[in-house]
Amino acid sequence: MNDRRRINPPPGGTTPPAFLHSINATNRPVRTRPANLPRRIFLQTGLVPSASGSAYLELQSSSTPLSNGSLIPTSSSPKITCTVHGPRPLPRSAPFSSSLVLSTHVKFAPFATRLRRGYVRDASERDLGVHLETALRGVILGERWPKSGVEVVITVLEGEEDAWWADDRGEGSGAANAGWGMMSVLAACITAASAALVDAGIDCVDMITGGVAAIVRSTGHATDATVNGGSRSVVVLDPCPSEHEYIQAACVVGYLEARDEVTELWMRGDAGSESESLLDQAVQAAILGRTVLSGTMREVALLKFDNQAAEINPHNATDDATGREAKSKDVVMTG
Repeated sequence: MNDRRRINPPPGGTTPPAFLHSINATNRPVRTRPANLPRRIFLQTGLVPSASGSAYLELQSSSTPLSNGSLIPTSSSPKITCTVHGPRPLPRSAPFSSSLVLSTHVKFAPFATRLRRGYVRDASERDLGVHLETALRGVILGERWPKSGVEVVITVLEGEEDAWWADDRGEGSGAANAGWGMMSVLAACITAASAALVDAGIDCVDMITGGVAAIVRSTGHATDATVNGGSRSVVVLDPCPSEHEYIQAACVVGYLEARDEVTELWMRGDAGSESESLLDQAVQAAILGRTVLSGTMREVALLKFDNQAAEINPHNATDDATGREAKSKDVVMTG
């Protein structure tokens, strides 16, 4: 029996029309950043009042939708929200735990990618949740919250494409590059989760940041070195898969700069003898992302301390505290 009071959407996803003049090899995005320069990061905390801590992270887009005369953007940029719920007591039916029980959930919004995703978590989302839990488990001081649990929820509003949307054939096709975009998403998830945990006031040994690097091989890119008309592999920081014709290997790390520790390592592809160099560059990308995270947390701490001082002594609140409250908590990495 049909529900006549509800307008149901079509059973399949819809895609905008792509005309022939839009599918042109000259429209492929080209990396203009140096190989050792990541994309700019926008990070803000405290967006969800109902959660114990929250954060929003966005990477700078490499291109604009109208740069090639088409309404379809040539590349995507990850946009992620993170909420932290807890610590809160475990249910009575749960077994005894002497440390904090951590659970992570990563979910792509249905509109996060060009191919519309389902509402039920798939295998890729569960894999990202496992990698995120591994990265955060070595950071949180769980023994301070026995018989308690905390939940970290990541919502990916816009993901990273695995390849250029119009490149459906050849060595750099989407089938060959399937899965590369998830690595950039994981690095952003680690950084956003770290900011949300600090905003929630959960004790950690250090702030963790995610970094990604890749070995790319293509011709004609400004960052790729060519020899005798051919192409040579080069290691780049924060790769955008749509900007490279072929990705040989990629590496994601969760790095603690103060302790010089790696809590998460995910390497994919054939790095060969350049595995150590690839790992070092991923760590370097995480160190650069640490500057944005540290600046954001510094602004948040100043605002919280000023608000507490104003509540205790409302008549003695200084003009400096009022000026700090007017400041935004947005921190952007400058190139």
